[in-house]
Amino acid sequence: MLHLSGIRRLAGAFVTCLLLFCALTTRAQRAPILRDLSLRTDTVRYTLSRNTALVQGEAQLYFYYRQDDELAELLVYPETPGRQGLRLQRSADFTLLDSLTAVDGGQYYRAKVRFKDLSSNKFLSLTFRQPSDSVGFAPQTQTVKLLPVTRTTLEFRPADTELFVGEEKVFELSSNNAKNIRVSPEWTRGQDIDYRLEQEKGVLRLHVLPNALGTRQLTIRPQTERPFLTDNNRRVTYALPPIRQEFTVKASRLRFLSVDKKEITLDENSRRKGVELILDNGRTFDLKRTYRIEDQEEAGGSLIAELFTRQYLTNDRVLCWLRVYNTHRQTESYLYIKENDLAKYITNFNISPKTTISAVSVRHRGGDWTNSATVNPGETVDVRLEGESLTRARFHFEDVQVIPSDSSIRSDAAVVYRIQVPLTIDKKRITIFNAGQPTGAGLTVREFQRPHPLDFVGVTFGEAPRPVTRLNGPVLYDRTIRDVVFSFNSGGIDTDQQLYGKQYLSFDIRTQNAKGELIEMRTIDNVVVCPDGSSVRAAFYQDKQCQVGNLSLNNLLNSRKTYDLDDWSTIIITIRHNQSQYQEPGFTQKLELVLQRRVKFDIDISFPGGLLTKYKGESSFTSFGGISLATLAQFSFYHPTKINKLRPYKVGAGFVALNAFNLSQDSNVNRDLGIVVLGSVYPTRSDAKLTFPLYLGGGYLMNKKSLFFLFGPGIGIRL
Repeated sequence: MLHLSGIRRLAGAFVTCLLLFCALTTRAQRAPILRDLSLRTDTVRYTLSRNTALVQGEAQLYFYYRQDDELAELLVYPETPGRQGLRLQRSADFTLLDSLTAVDGGQYYRAKVRFKDLSSNKFLSLTFRQPSDSVGFAPQTQTVKLLPVTRTTLEFRPADTELFVGEEKVFELSSNNAKNIRVSPEWTRGQDIDYRLEQEKGVLRLHVLPNALGTRQLTIRPQTERPFLTDNNRRVTYALPPIRQEFTVKASRLRFLSVDKKEITLDENSRRKGVELILDNGRTFDLKRTYRIEDQEEAGGSLIAELFTRQYLTNDRVLCWLRVYNTHRQTESYLYIKENDLAKYITNFNISPKTTISAVSVRHRGGDWTNSATVNPGETVDVRLEGESLTRARFHFEDVQVIPSDSSIRSDAAVVYRIQVPLTIDKKRITIFNAGQPTGAGLTVREFQRPHPLDFVGVTFGEAPRPVTRLNGPVLYDRTIRDVVFSFNSGGIDTDQQLYGKQYLSFDIRTQNAKGELIEMRTIDNVVVCPDGSSVRAAFYQDKQCQVGNLSLNNLLNSRKTYDLDDWSTIIITIRHNQSQYQEPGFTQKLELVLQRRVKFDIDISFPGGLLTKYKGESSFTSFGGISLATLAQFSFYHPTKINKLRPYKVGAGFVALNAFNLSQDSNVNRDLGIVVLGSVYPTRSDAKLTFPLYLGGGYLMNKKSLFFLFGPGIGIRL
């Protein structure tokens, strides 16, 4: 039992030591590494020990700045002087101009930084890092939160303090830092004088709109983008002191009457019968009376409309008939309701012509605007509608999707839409609707008809089919060409990402002999290759003209078929797109087949002269002989990589009549007939008429009944 209790005590002591070690480690990691931090801008110095402010319960070192890229000097005082390795971590919020450098043996550190965009940069901080004193522990870090603040003033000194009810007036405000003033496009609501602030090209403008008569006070409560400090630099605030200004608000010279309709259409019905309109009660209106509406206050203005008052309503409004005669926009001027050429009231509304579309233009991706209103399936295009009163319209394109675009144009004269035509659209015409009613304009759906690279055309001339685009340059073929067959991979035209449509091809065929002389020439137009059933538009490509099966060259040639052509004849086939079927350049591929031969066999008659002969049993060659006659069956050899080009040597067998042309009666003349095997070497020039080949060979002499060898030149004549 004593032994077990000792073990328990030792285990408890070990656990206690381990917990104490962990606690010390955690405390060492969380211990601060800075005693103080100083930040100096210009001549003012801010320290972490004195210049801090609470922001959301967190102490932050504040400093005043005047420029967005303020330059600052840092003096960092470590918790343990003389301890090395203190570093300032880099950040996107500032640029470190001078690295953190120890001064006086590490009593403090100095650095220089330049901040970036202080007016809009949020959550600014400096993070310091220092290695731990203990081996095996993570480095210590400490982050100092920074609060850049600036002093902003705002003043309002109007030159005129007179306002009129319902009339907007604009004043300029002066500030030492206009960028730091928060603006809003929204009006205040429910005040005697509503206002809003805007900033344009660095100038602050105050828009005011009075709502009540008499002496009224305008109270502006401006806010800043960057805060400033109050209460002895301890409290952060964004609110500038309120600005109060009194105005004298007077009644308008003409009372404004609002209407229940802001958009009136000028058409035959509104011009003759009129439009029912509800208008504010003008107090002095007489029922069953017609009032004239013009676009100027003075007499003699253009007649815009006529207002006929019918009856009063319970909400202090008047039911009227409005007959319109001219167009008008609210932005142009007010409308004046007149009685006997004297303006009584003002009002305003738009009078626009009936929405009509006069022209439709289409711009395909990467192209220019065209007057052709044709689109293709699966295509994204821009459609421009031109006409009158288009901003009021609610256009809708049948069975296509309108894609929002930042570059869309919208005005009364023209509107631009970006639409996506579905790949599976089954209509030939896309109708354009306005508020559910057809406008009479539309887009025509046309299948893609673009030239596809000719890799879908395959050719066979004795081997497996190959795409014609892989056969560049002359093709040397050393066997008989039974036929040249063209096949078409109709599944390789359309893909899910690209549609090309029907391919209209023409074939130019020429055959010529070894000398380049024309044997036959044929042209086949309008070979139509249609995409197969794998295309999403296959059902719309069906046509009786579509090529079915392969195209055989022998079925097209009349005089000589491919298997009847002589050696080194050439078949030249040019495949091209029919340009009249496309709006862009097509592709062209030329195929040149040459009937190559390796060896040529013929009967050759030549005249060897000055031959050196050596007979069997003799030790030396005889002297030069006279002119002999050789009749040989020879084999000539063609160059393997050149067209119809012979090598300079031949091999043959036949008869040689030695000294056949030596008519001397001298008994020393050795005339004899021999059966020989000869090799000859000819000059490489192919245009020479007179040649001097060399002969080497041997054979058997008929008279001497002896074997012999010969070597010597000859004479060759080319006719």
